[in-house]
Amino acid sequence: MKRDRENYASRPTWFKRLKQVLKLFIPRAKFVYLGEKISTPAIILSNHVGASAPLAWELYFSQRFRFWGAHEMTCGLKSVYKYLSEVYFPQKKHWNKTLAKLFCLIAAPLANLFYKGLQLIPTYRDARFRQTIEKSLNSVKSGNNLIIFPEDSRDGYHDNLKSFYAGFTVIGDACLKEGIDLPVYVSYYRKKEKTFLIDKPILFSKLRQLYADRQKLADLMCERINRLLRLFHKDKASSDARAF
Repeated sequence: MKRDRENYASRPTWFKRLKQVLKLFIPRAKFVYLGEKISTPAIILSNHVGASAPLAWELYFSQRFRFWGAHEMTCGLKSVYKYLSEVYFPQKKHWNKTLAKLFCLIAAPLANLFYKGLQLIPTYRDARFRQTIEKSLNSVKSGNNLIIFPEDSRDGYHDNLKSFYAGFTVIGDACLKEGIDLPVYVSYYRKKEKTFLIDKPILFSKLRQLYADRQKLADLMCERINRLLRLFHKDKASSDARAF
């Protein structure tokens, strides 16, 4: 029986070859666990760091997974160009608008091709979000992790994350209804050290016992990921002290 390509996390052959080329230029990312290693399937909540964290996950995480990603990046070249030139570069990366439009004449076709290879699960902010949940649930049932970047990045990417969107709680609930209790991991990617610091997992059912309110649960996970940033700072301070 053939696998459903919509839900199977294997990337196209051409994309795998492209990744091998990218690995020649992008240093290997390290994965440091504070608890047990990631099991499959699971929900993985990560900071974004622009394109750095998604790229590091894609190149160096060895398990099967699907990304959640902005639906604009899955709707063809015109949509990709508009999103990159009007949202991503000027709003999130704080580029000059004219420079962003010019740069995206080159960047958008490349990004459009790359995102096709990623096989993103598109996310929406309207009634179509049900499609996101359906695709995510089917992907989980096929044995894939879900990597989600829930940070509110409307004004850019920050080291200390300001808040999380609560959309990831909806897929957690959908899985519970199907008898699937997913472990939830929070991960902080430190670009300078090329390192993911990954916290101990918590079963989604236990998180829901703590908070019935979705946004309060999202706030809790945002605080947990910021705690990982503080651990990075603490470790660096200890290393500097030893060096001194």
